[in-house]
Amino acid sequence: MDDSTFWDLIGRLDWSAEGDDERVVAPLVKALSNLPDRDIAGFADQLARRLYALDGLAWAAESGATIWSGDVDSLSVDGFLYARLAVVANGQALYDAVLADPSKMPKDTEFESLLYVASTAYERKTGLDDDGSLDSAVSFETFSNAEGWPAAG
Repeated sequence: MDDSTFWDLIGRLDWSAEGDDERVVAPLVKALSNLPDRDIAGFADQLARRLYALDGLAWAAESGATIWSGDVDSLSVDGFLYARLAVVANGQALYDAVLADPSKMPKDTEFESLLYVASTAYERKTGLDDDGSLDSAVSFETFSNAEGWPAAG
């Protein structure tokens, strides 16, 4: 999946339903479930690569007091993953700005629901649970980008 298609799909998030994450992601899940399986996997891969790029000390330190309280050992690893998801969910302009300047990282903001849209779309389309076919070669998990965590290595 190319960048333009990925960001067009992210643009389908319905922020008028903010506060009900299931409704926010529903148009994106629907759009993905209408695509070929390889495109659903492509979306999951693009998402993982973007989350990986934001996985680092510079972004964690700017993610807010509920996620980061001053050292690596106190980082909420799930909270930081969900904070990176919020950056991607808010579109390409914010993502590019935060990637270039970690100080623009939104504070204490999370959007976990984006993590599950590809698997939900796959299940809706095929009636099957994801069997690993949506897994990316790149891990989105916190601390997976070793270059982003020089002090933690």
